[in-house]
Amino acid sequence: MSPEEATILSLIAASKKGRTIDPTEAARAVYTGEDQDGWRKRLPSIRQAAIHLARSGQISIYRKGKVIDPNGFKGVYRLGVPGEIAIVPPSEREPDDASGLSD
Repeated sequence: MSPEEATILSLIAASKKGRTIDPTEAARAVYTGEDQDGWRKRLPSIRQAAIHLARSGQISIYRKGKVIDPNGFKGVYRLGVPGEIAIVPPSEREPDDASGLSD
């Protein structure tokens, strides 16, 4: 298992139930250099790791709150547990999370 895959699985496991993670979180966690924006160079490897994990059924890739096909998706995406996730109602959201699920 690659460091990217391990990081993605760890961040998803640590997230609250029904929540997804932003791939940039994984890229920042994997990056160990000193360049402030160097984590951005890790995004392609995070994407590839996410695709591999999704194809193997370990995670799902979400876009606009819905599971998407890991083969050939475009745009903003998030990562989470396999299957459909429930939208967290406003009353259960954290104060700094006004959007619930985001793309």
